[in-house]
Amino acid sequence: MNNLEQKLKNPVWFSLQETHNKHLIEIEGVQFYNPQINNFGAFFDTNKTAKALNEYSKLTEHFFLVSENQTPEIDNDHILLERKIDGCQMVLDNFIDIESTEEIVLLTDKNIDEVYDLIWLVMPGFYQKRGFEMGKFFGIFKDNKLVAISGQRMQTDDFIEISSVVTHPNYTKRGFAKQLISYTTKEIIKENKLPILHTNKGNKAIPLYKKLGYKLTRDMNWWLYRRK
Repeated sequence: MNNLEQKLKNPVWFSLQETHNKHLIEIEGVQFYNPQINNFGAFFDTNKTAKALNEYSKLTEHFFLVSENQTPEIDNDHILLERKIDGCQMVLDNFIDIESTEEIVLLTDKNIDEVYDLIWLVMPGFYQKRGFEMGKFFGIFKDNKLVAISGQRMQTDDFIEISSVVTHPNYTKRGFAKQLISYTTKEIIKENKLPILHTNKGNKAIPLYKKLGYKLTRDMNWWLYRRK
């Protein structure tokens, strides 16, 4: 049986082994999400990644491999590395509760389009509409529209990742993100799981995460590839 520390070192892999197993596509010993849900993949053996990426690229043009410290091998005739995103993992160390001044609600299927539109407005790129199926999403509404959200992404029997924390540009600097992260953290704790999150190294939000009780634990890097 794998312990929590092993799972945290390869969160995509173990999410697909456990909570998100129904979204698993396995190719040549490399594990990927169904690209309609998410375009992340994970591995242990770098010797297997080149062939697996060639096959997965038939399903989606852009995709990631996520790794703490390994460099995947690729077939340069078919796959292009667009960039490596230097990221880090943070885990909850000592939860620091904050006062919530906003009504935070659990979002439902009727909010899928609003969630998708808001994420693409703030962070255009790779969020899939069916990413809503990965976990719970919470939101704040103002003027009858969704203006801030936080969501859950990778999950195992032991941890849940907080992700998709975005606020509409017209509603920033009101503490919405802070309240949403705190609220989502508490919801994860209620499930007796460890709240974690991932971000880019040097992200200006890291001090906020630390104020909420999170600590930096390890590198967690995203290798972004494109089919040639």
